[in-house]
Amino acid sequence: MIDKSHHSKKTKLDIQKIRLDFPIFQNNPDLKYFDNAATTQKPQAVIASLEKFYSFYNSNIHRGVYKIAERATSQYEKSRDNIARFINATDRKSIVFTSGTTESINLVAHSWAKKYLKSNDEVLITEMEHHSNIIPWQIVCKKIGSKLKFIPIKEDGTLNVSEIDKLINNKTKFISIIHQSNVFGTVNPIEMIIDKAHKVGAKILIDGAQFVPHKKVDVSQLKCDFYVFSAHKIIGPTGVGVLYAKTELLDSMDPFITGGEMIKTVDMKKSTWNEIPWKFEAGTSKIAQVIGLDAAINYIEMIGLNKIHTYINEIRNYAILELLKIPNITIYGCEINSGGGIISFNVKNIHPHDLAQLLDEDGIAIRAGHHCAQPIMSYLKINSTNRVSLYFYNTKNEIDFLIKSIKSSIKLFS
Repeated sequence: MIDKSHHSKKTKLDIQKIRLDFPIFQNNPDLKYFDNAATTQKPQAVIASLEKFYSFYNSNIHRGVYKIAERATSQYEKSRDNIARFINATDRKSIVFTSGTTESINLVAHSWAKKYLKSNDEVLITEMEHHSNIIPWQIVCKKIGSKLKFIPIKEDGTLNVSEIDKLINNKTKFISIIHQSNVFGTVNPIEMIIDKAHKVGAKILIDGAQFVPHKKVDVSQLKCDFYVFSAHKIIGPTGVGVLYAKTELLDSMDPFITGGEMIKTVDMKKSTWNEIPWKFEAGTSKIAQVIGLDAAINYIEMIGLNKIHTYINEIRNYAILELLKIPNITIYGCEINSGGGIISFNVKNIHPHDLAQLLDEDGIAIRAGHHCAQPIMSYLKINSTNRVSLYFYNTKNEIDFLIKSIKSSIKLFS
């Protein structure tokens, strides 16, 4: 049941000024972009950091002794320091750069799970996971013979934790759970699950792809074993992600991808590995992208994560209440004030793809599909939904335009 009684205090952000920092809105003045759960737009500060790297000191890192190579190495490693600080990791060596959340999860599945899981062990995930946090564990469990179990979801889009003490038991060796659902917007009780995992000696990974862009994460306080997220969902470049892992775990894990950079010595019979985190960063690094992520974090902190979170919550609540005024609309699992800017919905007798295409004619970008979460769709007994996902550069005027366009689209089907 959605509580409509709450009225949050308005957050003072100069959204129109902020929007001027994002070239895409100047280059597409009619665009109303509501697909931020898929990827976020990039401010000029991030774009400029990429241009600056390629224009002034483009070179490979950790190898060259010439000035621009040393500058590139310095900026790349400074980014690692900044990201460690951003999520309050106590050791910079616990930060591994990957291609994104998906590779980060796969790295842990291959380098930790395949090494340490046994055939009688259990791996626990949830029914609301993104495919990238389901498939790696299916493959690992099939290969090893471990049992894959899941925490079910409820109709309101939250986890059903009534049987959690049975699901997390002495056979449980690994848990991988999404911090915030990319379909419902649900923020999961990860603190409780982390605590229960450690009480039975299990390791736990948190998928923070949807949570990190709008709320402060403190991995030291959480005490999770692994935490993963992607740059492009927090106004950074595509092609780079972060794996945080406790250093003792990284030390105990074997490399996931091999080649240059991750080695210490190589001869024709054997090789030895570099120190962490570089042991897991094979090949030419994602130099420009990592530097771009650094710029993104600096921009986010300039705006303020608390302000971002409060503002997104405010406009999301507004959008939900306006959507509920539309006849024959179903909103899936979106509770008022649950945090994060995600709203999934369907309009009766209108296919999500049809609605999305009609909205596109009005310059509105929303997502339609299963959102890489087909088990959720199966549970809801539907094939797909429309999804509106908001970020701090969205406005109430845009939401009003969206509502008007949805109503106009419905009339075409009546």
